[in-house]
Amino acid sequence: MLRSVLLFSVMFSLYISSSYSQPCEKYNFASNHIFSSCSSLPYLNSFLHWNYDQAAKTVEIAYRHKGPSSSRWVAWAVNPSGHGMIGAQAIVAFKKSDGTMRAYTAPVTSYQTQLQQGALSFPVSDLTASYTRNEIIIFATLKLDNLSSTVNQVWQEGPLSGDSPAMHLNSGSNVQSFGTLNLLSGTTAGALDSKTRKKNIHGVLNAVSWGIMMPMGAVFARYLRVFPSADPAWFYLHATCQTSAYITGVAGWATGLQLGSQSPEVQYTSHRTIAIVLFCLGTLQVFALLLRPKKDHKHRFYWNIYHHLVGYSVIVLSIINIFKGLDILNPGEKWKRAYVEILIGVALVAATLEVYTWYVVVKRKKTSSPQKTQNGINGTNGHNGYAARTRNRA
Repeated sequence: MLRSVLLFSVMFSLYISSSYSQPCEKYNFASNHIFSSCSSLPYLNSFLHWNYDQAAKTVEIAYRHKGPSSSRWVAWAVNPSGHGMIGAQAIVAFKKSDGTMRAYTAPVTSYQTQLQQGALSFPVSDLTASYTRNEIIIFATLKLDNLSSTVNQVWQEGPLSGDSPAMHLNSGSNVQSFGTLNLLSGTTAGALDSKTRKKNIHGVLNAVSWGIMMPMGAVFARYLRVFPSADPAWFYLHATCQTSAYITGVAGWATGLQLGSQSPEVQYTSHRTIAIVLFCLGTLQVFALLLRPKKDHKHRFYWNIYHHLVGYSVIVLSIINIFKGLDILNPGEKWKRAYVEILIGVALVAATLEVYTWYVVVKRKKTSSPQKTQNGINGTNGHNGYAARTRNRA
């Protein structure tokens, strides 16, 4: 079982890693455009394809954004003066209410921009956009005379208000979609600030501890204890898994408190309240482990009820709060989908073991019943059985 858990963790890590390195080289453009380089951008389901002519200082790009509805706008930009939104020289595209595509340039000079049309700090030609296969694609050629081969890029998406771009979200992936692009090597790098890193650390710690290790620890306790050969190994596996989950979860909880103190104006009331309840219940479980009565103690029955009730409550609340946290971080559907798949995997393992352990228990009862009759009070070897009468006669 432990080997399966380790294999499961490795597979999960590989899944997350692969979600950040989706290949874009095999994409075929309907217009038969061919690009020598491409990059799967880390946020907002976006991809960039380009041809760079170093001698002429021109770059032909195709920016793809998958999954936008007809009421969304998308944009890709080069920022010659910084890493973020201010100063970005953007190319914007969206589908108008009459069904036609609009593509234009828009310099970004403030955070309250409405992406008004205007000239950029460098020439742009061959600007077009298309909406096909549930994605918007922007084509353009940029003349970057005064820039090096490594540029700062920004990409974004947001809702439409009529036929005009409206403000995008100020959280999650929408505030993380920027980084550097090396036009020669094709390498990209996202620029995450310290607060975003803390949020990601907070999310990973809590998802792994409360959301994965806690349920796995419960699986150890419920199903391994049925087998006599697994005693007391199941207990040590259960205790080690839950204690490790609690320690990791406390680290994630502390990171959340620090994030809350840094942003007092942002209130995630339900997420924070559930986190506090989880910490209290988890702490009670740790103390309950230290105060566990012996098996034959008269209060052991009540302790078992308490331990099971609090333990399952922690698991249910943990799963609920992790989904709330994913909604707050908004890292992309692939993360939520990965966690759902993990929960389904754990549930399938638990369901399989549930059926098997019930089979083992029922089989034991059936095999022990005849033996009890045979060796019991009225059995052939029992006190009132035939053998007993024979011995009495002797």
